[in-house]
Amino acid sequence: MISNPVKVKALDDYKIQLAFEDGIKGEIDLSYLKGKGIFKAWDNYSTFKKVYIDEETKSIAWSREIEIDSNKLYLELIGKTFEQWKQENLEYASDK
Repeated sequence: MISNPVKVKALDDYKIQLAFEDGIKGEIDLSYLKGKGIFKAWDNYSTFKKVYIDEETKSIAWSREIEIDSNKLYLELIGKTFEQWKQENLEYASDK
């Protein structure tokens, strides 16, 4: 299982700062989503600043309608595809 987020904070220019249970931390630029589809809500920047971790789904959310899968963001931070992450973790588990 990919690590769960433990902290999220809105930064300037539609970026978020994230921290995960396993110690992975970093910034993600979400500005490319602004103004598209459900993300039009971010046109009001105060809406973007209300980011939180949905305790039920562990998604990064701004409302019930606006969520981003935290697994996608985690993989972006570590620069790997899900397949690469899975293979590395299978190899690690078999070494134990």
